[in-house]
Formats: sequence, structure tokens, C-alpha cells
Amino acid sequence: MVINIELIGLLVSFVWLLVLSILFTRLTAHYNNLLKGASTKTLKSLLDDLLHERHLGKKDIAELRMICDKIEKDSRYHIQKIGLVRFNPFKDTGGDQSFVLSFIDANNTGVVISGLYSRSGTRWYAKRVKEGKGVEHELSDEEKQAIKEAKGLK
Repeated sequence: MVINIELIGLLVSFVWLLVLSILFTRLTAHYNNLLKGASTKTLKSLLDDLLHERHLGKKDIAELRMICDKIEKDSRYHIQKIGLVRFNPFKDTGGDQSFVLSFIDANNTGVVISGLYSRSGTRWYAKRVKEGKGVEHELSDEEKQAIKEAKGLK
């Protein structure tokens, strides 16, 4: 019985050494794979470089986020909505040859351009618009309709 216990102990020790050897070989292969291409670097210096690059990447992402926020804020002031209404202001002319064209931004601020066609000529008018309302002059029904169309309300 003593021989069997010694034999079992020796066998368990051998299996344990075999498992440890396999794990050590895999660990060494993984370590060598990490350091591949960095012949003079240690694992510590390689990890320090990776952490530094990660920090730089975070700074770049934060800077890009600020730039995107500024672009998004500035884009609210660009012309985003356009509305067109054709109409006939005079009974003596045929067809809807007069029109109103509205150009407004995200805040419904911009300009309304009217072209009134008559037999004697075409007259052009422009009015400033702020938040969907006329600034210096009252808007006509057609101009209000062009702004509604630009907003998508029709």
C-alpha cells in the first residue's frame, strides 16, 4: 500500500508539472507574441506606450467632440428650409406667375423674396424674417404660406 501511495503521489506530481509546463509555454508564447516587432522593449515599456497612446486618443476624441458640437451649433444658422408658393395677385393676368420664396434656418429666421408679375413688369420684394415673423414689415398671406411650407406644415 505504501508503494501505491508513493506511486500515486509521483504520478500526481508528474501530471502537475506537465500542466505547469504547458501553461508556462503558452504564457511565454503569448509574451513573445506581445513583444513581436519590439525587439528592445520590455513588456512594461510596451504597456506604458499603449497607455500613453490611449490617453492621446481620448484627448483627440474630446477635441473632435468639441469641434462637432461647434459645427452643429453653427449649422443652426445655415439655410435649412426652403418654401415656394406660386400665386396670381392680379385678376387681369393669367396663371400663377408670381411667387414667394422663403429661405429660413433652424430658428425660422431668414428672408422671404417675393416676385410680383404684372403686365407692366415684375416687381421684387425682400423681407427679413425672425422666428417666423416679419421684422420690419408685416408678411402677406402668401409669404406666411411659404414659411409654413418651408417648415413642412403646408
